[in-house]
Amino acid sequence: MIPDGPAEEHRSVASTFGEKVRGVTDWDSPTPVADWQARDVVRHLVEWFPSFLADGTDIRLAPGPDVDTDPVAAWEHHAAAVQAVLDDPANAGVTFAHPRLPRMPLPQAVSQFYSSDVFMHTWDLARASGQDDRLDEDRCRTMVEGMAPMDEMLRQSGQYGARVPVADDAPWQDQLVGFIGRDPRWTP
Repeated sequence: MIPDGPAEEHRSVASTFGEKVRGVTDWDSPTPVADWQARDVVRHLVEWFPSFLADGTDIRLAPGPDVDTDPVAAWEHHAAAVQAVLDDPANAGVTFAHPRLPRMPLPQAVSQFYSSDVFMHTWDLARASGQDDRLDEDRCRTMVEGMAPMDEMLRQSGQYGARVPVADDAPWQDQLVGFIGRDPRWTP
């Protein structure tokens, strides 16, 4: 179930990802993302979003702990900073004006681009670290149905690998994982 509103959505998704972060015992373990180790999943999320946010607004997130030194602290600092942006009523009316995207309300941009990315990478980190990798089926379905019409554009963006075929009647989670270029059967 997708929580109501971008702030609650992020709170839920970031909390679930944070549980996986705190459950990692080997930060050097491989992940379903080629050439990434577990810490790289955290690195990706804490490194791309601040510049994305800054490119579309005047909001700057304060840098946090180094991922290589303390991935848990790095994630917790980052997640709290993003949540503070979403919880600030002054940001509800901010227009996100990224040079390569249509203008949209900031909370919508965070939801569409960032919270969705955290949700998908939860599977990567859970799989890499041997934790429960179940994702919310309703959200998986919503994401697959929303991204399917943009398949070609998403592939061309370089953000997703080649689609991994799954059965037409596969669970929505497997369909999402396959859509973004991961093999649902992947194990470390």
